[in-house]
Amino acid sequence: MIKKESRNEMRVIRHKRIRKSVIGTNEVPRLCVYRSNNNISAQLIDDEKGITLASASSLKMKGNNTEVATKVGEEIAKQAKKLKIKKVVFDRGGYLYHGRVAALADAARANGLEF
Repeated sequence: MIKKESRNEMRVIRHKRIRKSVIGTNEVPRLCVYRSNNNISAQLIDDEKGITLASASSLKMKGNNTEVATKVGEEIAKQAKKLKIKKVVFDRGGYLYHGRVAALADAARANGLEF
């Protein structure tokens, strides 16, 4: 019997395929998005050194999913401005560019990040 891969296993496979070409540096870090059922988080990552430069999460925020994703996008853009980062490489984490992921990306763009 053929076993069907779960949605999360397929997402991980997509993410690995995307990560082959998406690499963050100190000047142009990777904006990585993680989405769970209840929360969303974003990180600015320098892959050359293997460190996280900034992060934002919806763990303590109130509102519906899309509104909270917008707030997380605004927060990560503010932290990037403090670090004098203007350009990033967007890593959608294997998720579809739709809904919460798109709202986070649009809010980050509206607040000064370029990608």
